[in-house]
Amino acid sequence: MPPPGLILLLLLLPVAAAQTTPGPCSGCGPLSLPLLVGLVAADAVLSLLTVGVVFMCARPRHQPMPADDKIYINMPVRG
Repeated sequence: MPPPGLILLLLLLPVAAAQTTPGPCSGCGPLSLPLLVGLVAADAVLSLLTVGVVFMCARPRHQPMPADDKIYINMPVRG
């Protein structure tokens, strides 16, 4: 459960954002469809590359087992 102060901050954030005056904006407007599709596609490709790199780095490495030629007393099968 988040602290009550955080919940209050999240509830008051839209009020604070509504009271700020917008600055000068030249050329601001909605994104064009091709630009939006390109951004979503680039995000998807980068996400897949990140998942692939994490998967490749996190997978267990198969190391060859060392040859165990020792004969132990508690192992009557060997020898």
